[in-house]
Amino acid sequence: MAGRINDDDVKAVRDAVPIDSVVSEYLQLRSAGGGNLKGLCPFHDEKSPSFQVSPGKGLFHCFGCQEGGDTIAFVMKIDHLSFSETVERLAAKAGITLRYEEGGYNPSHQRGERIRLIEAHQAAADFYVRALESPEAEIGRKFLAERGFDQDAATHFRVGYSPAGWDHLTRYLRGKGFSDKELITSGLSQDGRRGPIDRFRGRLMWPISDTAGEIVGFGARKLRDDDNGPKYLNTPETPIYKKSQVLYGIDLAKKDIAKASRAVVVEGYTDVMACHLAGVTTAIATCGTAFGNDHIKILRRLLMDNGSARVIFTFDGDSAGQKAALRAFEDDQKFAAETYIAIAPDNMDPCDLRLAKGDDAVRDLVEPRTPLFEFALRQIVGRYDLETPAGRAAALDEAAAVVAKIKTSSVQREVAVQLAGFVGILDQEFVVRRVAQLARWARAKGGDGRGDPRGGRGPGGPQDRRGGTPQQPVQTPAAPSGPALNLRSPAHRTERELLKLALQKPALVSPAFDAYGADEFTAPPYAAVRQCIAEAGGAERGLGDNREYLVAVMDAAPNNTVRSLVTELAVEVFMGRTIDETYAGMQLVHVRLRAVDRRIGEVQGSLARLGSNVAPDDLAAAQNEVWVLQQYAQSLRARGADAL
Repeated sequence: MAGRINDDDVKAVRDAVPIDSVVSEYLQLRSAGGGNLKGLCPFHDEKSPSFQVSPGKGLFHCFGCQEGGDTIAFVMKIDHLSFSETVERLAAKAGITLRYEEGGYNPSHQRGERIRLIEAHQAAADFYVRALESPEAEIGRKFLAERGFDQDAATHFRVGYSPAGWDHLTRYLRGKGFSDKELITSGLSQDGRRGPIDRFRGRLMWPISDTAGEIVGFGARKLRDDDNGPKYLNTPETPIYKKSQVLYGIDLAKKDIAKASRAVVVEGYTDVMACHLAGVTTAIATCGTAFGNDHIKILRRLLMDNGSARVIFTFDGDSAGQKAALRAFEDDQKFAAETYIAIAPDNMDPCDLRLAKGDDAVRDLVEPRTPLFEFALRQIVGRYDLETPAGRAAALDEAAAVVAKIKTSSVQREVAVQLAGFVGILDQEFVVRRVAQLARWARAKGGDGRGDPRGGRGPGGPQDRRGGTPQQPVQTPAAPSGPALNLRSPAHRTERELLKLALQKPALVSPAFDAYGADEFTAPPYAAVRQCIAEAGGAERGLGDNREYLVAVMDAAPNNTVRSLVTELAVEVFMGRTIDETYAGMQLVHVRLRAVDRRIGEVQGSLARLGSNVAPDDLAAAQNEVWVLQQYAQSLRARGADAL
């Protein structure tokens, strides 16, 4: 096994890779004020952004699900990597060579599985790209040319060719140091009679990347009639490739999707190429599977679900395309974005349309035309004879069941009214009641009922997240376990502000803060954070390298609950408008004054309970303590922070 990564190298990686640049590879970030950024959390479904990133501190925190940490913690969580795998990936991004405490530099065969599989795919992509230039690949180059793609287009999308022999790639990757087990696990090779052989042979190859731009699989198109395989063959499910969680072209399209708040969903690799080359740079496609819930999650994080966001589907107008549209409509409410469908004349896909009518026709195609719900309902209704009462009744029964799945009552009613027009029923209220009845029955069966939103804890304390857009019910995760905080309590609010100052602006509270004991914080979670700061060297340590200080505080946390609270306090905005020495002094005084008043009450209460049973010396000592504390409290009230 490789040794532990050198601590100085881990710190260098943290400092070298900005957290906002890493997080931006997975979701859209916007200003949250105070130097922070916000976006939709990638770790749980939410309607409004509660996920915040603090570039200055190198931390993230979600006020909805309580996930938080530094750049390393984010990558570990989102890509399911070990600590060492994450540091190795970020080090490669930053060009940092890592040292290991046992055994010197890390040999390649000792690296984490995910990194090795990614490297194998990268090497395979390079191999396929070079193979496209070979004489054997003339058939592949001809295929591309016939569809309007020249060499520059192939280079831009890294299209390649897999040689027709049994093990060309397998032998090449073995020569690069990859083991047979790694090649089989990656899906690039498969078991043959005499050992591993290439999975893809004699095909045109498209690399499939994840949101971070790392190649995780391939799509392979059949070129020859004697190829008995399917028209398209994709990488099988592997530790790094899940077809329901990847979108072809997302690495190229993600920035423009976020910028334009628009995504165009097409059906194939060549359609993505045609759209991008025509100027529709927000086009993406699924990889051999229907557009589903995990794909929606990817797009929602990029679209940020603002009111102007749009998703446009370009399904073919044939029966398969119609079925795909109906499946998409089933998931429509999981978007807050408006959803549309665009069908080209003569049922051409974007690739054929570009060939026949040019780039302008492709750009015109994806301008929103028909709302997806309208298309889906018209497809259902169109299968029935609306000239007869029986036909209208049957059409209504099928379509109403679809409309009943809309969970927001106002939207459900509006679509039901439109359905009445599609079917030709003049009594709109009858259709509205029919839809509502079906919805009630579904909820009674537990099928499509509305879950009760649960309150989430955000920057301002406990709150009920019931805002949401009309297209999706609000769903917030359960509150984290641990002692409850009552932010209506002035004491808890002040303690929270003081801890935020100690973590975010330690210069304003040092050195006074480090003289405060954990017992001066009445909320147990806050006392735990105070203890973490003490174990990390105190707030005074934050006067130097603030990032290193925050990492030390998080490392001192006894469990994930406390660690999550540390990141929350480290990125949360302050309650006050002007955060200066005066503001900091007020928090210091209020926390200390309440602690003094509590101690006075405790001593006086003990004396009252003991009555005449207290010894004279103990009585005198207690009375003296009360007098000293009262004088200190009076001084704090009169002189403020100068009395600390």
